[in-house]
This record gives sequence, C-alpha cells and structure tokens, in this order.
Amino acid sequence: MFESLGDRLQNAVNKIKGYGKITEENISEVTREIRLALLEADVNYKVVKEFINNVKEKALGEEVAKSLKPGEMFVKILKDELVELLGGEKADICTAGNPTVLMLVGLQGSGKTTTIGKLAKLLRKKYKKNPLLVACDVYRPAAIDQLKQLGKELNIPVYEEGKGNPVEIAQNAIKYAKENLYNYVLIDTAGRLHIDEELMDELDNIQKTVHPDEVMLVVDSMTGQDAINVIEGFNNRLSLTGAILTKLDGDTRGGAALSIRHLTNVPIKFIGISEKMDGLDEFHPDRMATRILGMGDLMTMIEKAEEVIDQDEAMRSAKRMQEGKFDLEDFLSTLKQIKKLGPLENLIKMIPGIPKEARNVKVDPKDMAHIEAIILSMTPYERRHPECLKATRKQRIAAGSARSVEEVNRLLKQFEQMKQMMKQLKKGKMPF
Repeated sequence: MFESLGDRLQNAVNKIKGYGKITEENISEVTREIRLALLEADVNYKVVKEFINNVKEKALGEEVAKSLKPGEMFVKILKDELVELLGGEKADICTAGNPTVLMLVGLQGSGKTTTIGKLAKLLRKKYKKNPLLVACDVYRPAAIDQLKQLGKELNIPVYEEGKGNPVEIAQNAIKYAKENLYNYVLIDTAGRLHIDEELMDELDNIQKTVHPDEVMLVVDSMTGQDAINVIEGFNNRLSLTGAILTKLDGDTRGGAALSIRHLTNVPIKFIGISEKMDGLDEFHPDRMATRILGMGDLMTMIEKAEEVIDQDEAMRSAKRMQEGKFDLEDFLSTLKQIKKLGPLENLIKMIPGIPKEARNVKVDPKDMAHIEAIILSMTPYERRHPECLKATRKQRIAAGSARSVEEVNRLLKQFEQMKQMMKQLKKGKMPF
C-alpha cells in the first residue's frame, strides 16, 4: 500500500533536507519529482496540480525562509498537505441510533459482502455493539448463503427472507432488531457490474424507506481513477456519508485514496488491509500521511497491541527482563504475543525512522514457527536454564523439532545477544 509512492516521496524529501536554504530553483526540482510520483500513483491530475501549488507556495513563504532547518519545515508542509488531501480530521462512523442503521452499497466485485462481515466484527469488538446483518442482495447467486456463512463464522446473526422484496426485508429487519435488542443493523444491498437506473432506484427506495444513519460505499481501490466516477455516480443519488476502500493490501498504486475526499467530499471511513476478517481498519488521514512519508505509525501499532496483547503477561515478561531473569519460556511467550499483532513486516513499517532496507524486509512466518518448534522441543528445565544445553541435548531438540543443530545454535546465540542488549539498556547504555 503506497510503497512505491512512499519511496519516491522520501527520495524527494531527502534531497531537500540536504539544502541549506530553500530557493525557487531547488524547490522546483523537488516538487517536479513529487508531481511525477503522485501522477504515477494514479492520483487525479487536478488534485496533483493543486497539491503541488499549495506545497510550493508554503515552502517559499517567509516562515520557511527564516527557518533554521528548512528541510524539516518542508517535510512538515508536505505532511500537512497530505493530511488535508486525505480528509484532514478522521471521519467517525455513526453509533448513536437505536438501532443505528448502516446501508452498504457498491458495485459487484468490490468486496461488499465480506466487508460487511469485517465491519460487524469491528463494531462488536471496538464499539461493544450487538450487530445484526441483513441480506438484501436477493439477485446475486449465493449472496444470501455467503452472508449467512460469514455470520456463522463470526457468531453474528443474519436476518434474511430469501428472494423477497429488498425494501420490505430492510423494514422488517429493523423492526426485528428493535424487538430483539440489536443496536446496530448492517444492510447488505445488491450490486451490479456497472451503475444502472434499476439498481439506483432500488437503493434509493431502501434509503427513503428505512432512513439509514449511514450510507457507505464500498470501493475497490484497484479500480484506480475510475473509483472517483463510481463514487460520484452513487453520491448523486444516495447522498453518501462515507466510503470504504478495499484491497489496499493488493498491488495498488493508492491514487484513489489520495483523490477521493478532495474530488467528491465523501470521507474515507475504513480501509481493507487484508483478506482476514479482522483486516478492516479505521482510516486516519494523519497516520496514513506519516506512513506514506516513512515516518511510521506508532498510534496504530499501540492500538493493535492494546487489542490483542495480554497486558499482565507483557508486564510479567518486562519485569523479568529488568531483573535479568528472562529465559526461553519468557521468550516463547513474547513470540506468541507478537504473532497476534499480524505479519511482522507490517509492524516494522509502523516504526518511526526505520530504514528503507528494514521496511522492505520480508519475514517468513515459517521462521517464527521454526523457532517455536525448537523451544517447544526443550524440557521446561532447559527453557528456564538454556546454559545447560550442550551437544547431546541440542541434537535431541533438533530431532524433536525437525530442524538442524545449526538452527538450534543460531536461536540460542540470538537469545544471548538479546539478553546482553537488555542488560545494556538497563544500565542506560545503547547497544549501538
């Protein structure tokens, strides 16, 4: 997501950092690179032109001219303009109704039905809502079955009446939700391969009848510039309250996300970051801007950690580290906690100031599984006293974990290096 764009923008930023003073000449060179990077990322031409003009005007302003570090000031201007382009403030989802009714719309193939399941899971987990899914896509073969399967997987109920009238189904579902104390209703509507009058009339009738608190459009980010046309087509009839961009983890250049709010005034509220059912994130313009510029995203990292990590277990491990008692059982526990946070390369990218080489590293999940297998092949005593691991024990552990003795030695060496680093940090010395 935005990786190619991020690399190009960071290269441009590094150039300006090397200048002692910002002039019209050197700023033109840098903004030319930024313009090309944005256009190649499929950002709308009008958006790029306005963005570059704003950056240039502010970078040549009096405040920057007087700045001791014009390069840092330029980075701040670039970041602020990116945040503004992405929508400025975070747009929150409505959760105030009784029940709150959300209608999801979109073209066929945008990932609408899967997204409604992800959204229901997020609402239950983060906002403590009791959601009800409603099957109003009565045309696509197996659409109702797909939603029911998702509901079963997530343990979230699905209201359906088979191939009935979508408007009546939506009405009956809301009545059912009120009677059964569901406080959030998510309506899955029909899609088409393209926008047509029949589809829009049906969606318009549902909206006018049930008056949803939110009408959110699901957009496939891989459609690029055409995403703007799709949003405008739906927005002209339905008065959208937000958009959800799916497949941002795919091979996409990201230009749609950078153009949507500016061109349509429809805020992006969520982004799909993986195919898993927890692969939907709230959209924060400021966090996305810092990620694009390689500044990391500590807030998202902290939030993810708070959601999945056992705080008591983490505190116990931290205390044992401080006391110098950290052993392989603690290491295994820490490894399991880290795995809950998702792919390691995604976490690395969120760390501020991480070098490009480290950001682009690919971590094979099998490597972590191999480490786990080696430690689990040790006896409890061996895990607590790794110093006792001599040749014969290592051979037994290697055979038990189906790994080599070299891998066992490598793990023990890395563990010892980590312990030494902890000791140095405890003494207030940096190990590098």
